[in-house]
Formats: sequence, C-alpha cells, structure tokens
Amino acid sequence: MSGTATRRLSGKARSRLLGATGIVTLIAAWWLSAETIFSQIGVSPTGEGGTIPSPWDVIQALVTDGPMFYLSNLAVTAQEAALGYVWGNGIAIALAFLVVILPFVEGTVMQIAVISYCVPIVAIGPIVRIIIGVPSPGEPSGTAVFLAAMIPFFTTVTGALLGLRAADKTILELVTAYGGSRLTQLTKVRLIAALPATLNALKIAGPAAFLGAIIGEYMGGVDAGIGPALVNAQQNLNAPRAWALALVIGLASGLAYFLISVIARFVTPWTSGNAKGTVA
Repeated sequence: MSGTATRRLSGKARSRLLGATGIVTLIAAWWLSAETIFSQIGVSPTGEGGTIPSPWDVIQALVTDGPMFYLSNLAVTAQEAALGYVWGNGIAIALAFLVVILPFVEGTVMQIAVISYCVPIVAIGPIVRIIIGVPSPGEPSGTAVFLAAMIPFFTTVTGALLGLRAADKTILELVTAYGGSRLTQLTKVRLIAALPATLNALKIAGPAAFLGAIIGEYMGGVDAGIGPALVNAQQNLNAPRAWALALVIGLASGLAYFLISVIARFVTPWTSGNAKGTVA
C-alpha cells in the first residue's frame, strides 16, 4: 500500500473516531442534563419524567411501546416523504435542465425557487390542506407530500444549475464547433459535470423531505404517521415517547442521507478518489 493510500486510510479512521467521540459526548451531555438541570422541569402529573427524559427513559419508551408502534407510523411518513422527494426533486432537476436549454426562463424558474424557499411552511400548510383536502383512510396526506416536495426544491434547483454550469467550456465549444445544439451539450457534457453537485443537493433533500412530511401531518387530517403520534405524545405529556419518535425520525433521515451518499460514491467515484488509477 502506498503512502498516499495509507494517509487516506488514517484520515478516514481519524474522521470516524472524531464522529464516534462526538456522538458519545452528545449522549453524555444529554444524560447529564436530563438528570440534573432539567430533571424537575415539566414533570408530568404522575410525577414521572421532565421535558428532557434521559436516554434510558427513551429506550424504555421504545421497548414499552414496541417496535410496531414506531415502524407503522414511520412507514406512513416515509411514504409521504418518498413521494414528495421524487416529485420535488424531479421537477427541480427538470427545470434546471430547461434553464440550460432555454436560458430566458431562468428568471422565472429562480423566482419560483426563491418563493418556495422563503414562504413560511406553517403559513402555506393550512392553505395547501384546504386546496388538497383530507386524504381517504389509508392514503398518504397530500399536504404532507406537497410540503415534502416543496422544502428541498430550492436546494435541488440551485445545486443542479451549479452543476450543469460547471462543465468545461472548452468541451462545450468543441461540441458547438461540430454542430451540436444546447441539448447535445446537455446530454453529452453537462449531465456528467452536474452529477456531483446534483447528488450533493439530493443528499440534503432526503432529510428535508422527512421534515416536510412531518409538518404536513401536523396540519391535521391524518390519524397515522410520526406527526400525529408526536401530537398525541405532547397532549398526554409523554416526553419519553415524544423523544423516542424524534429519535426514530432522526435515524430515518440519517439513513436516507447515508443511502444517497453511498449511491453518489458509486455514481461519481472520481469525486472521492475511488476511480481506478487515482490512487498511487
């Protein structure tokens, strides 16, 4: 193994060690705060637990409620997040392609993207619910799907545009010299150049879609999902369950980010130095 490869491996090991240390430190700080500073704040009427339960209390809630309680609610939210993810990112990438082919539409597309980013979600959510209506039993919430698509829209549009415009100008001019159109440049050059930036945007869009789905569920109209379960736990002052639900959705969001990161490493190996011939 060469010196470069050794340094790369040692760098990865150091990064993982720092990550593990950060997680352990965070859990220790959480546990210490729950048992000292926040132990008597927001105690429930039964005298059990405060607003910040200890990690052990959260684990007990996970065991007591059972895995099916969390998985059944997570399945509903994950379906809404996945639908919103596909629709929101699909439209964002399509519009980014359209801007490259027809540059005069850039102003309109970017205005739409900025508006989607600046409009308060809690303000537009009730309006969306009135327009879309309440879903039928067993159907995903249209409001949750819409917000899951809306939240990552701006990030994906800008990321895809930056990537599409990162193509080498010399190669673009060569395509033009051989009679290629903007569409030819897009399919032959810009698409490959845009992959790293677009995939980075899609990684961020994964957790964002989960956030949008939960906010959409908070608007009401559904009786299953992480959102309704959180509302129920808050109304019953069940802090351990609320924190357990937050932990479950956090892990699901992290898993989505991780899976897209793995896909990105296989699709664009040159960005991480994994392409053949890049390691001396």
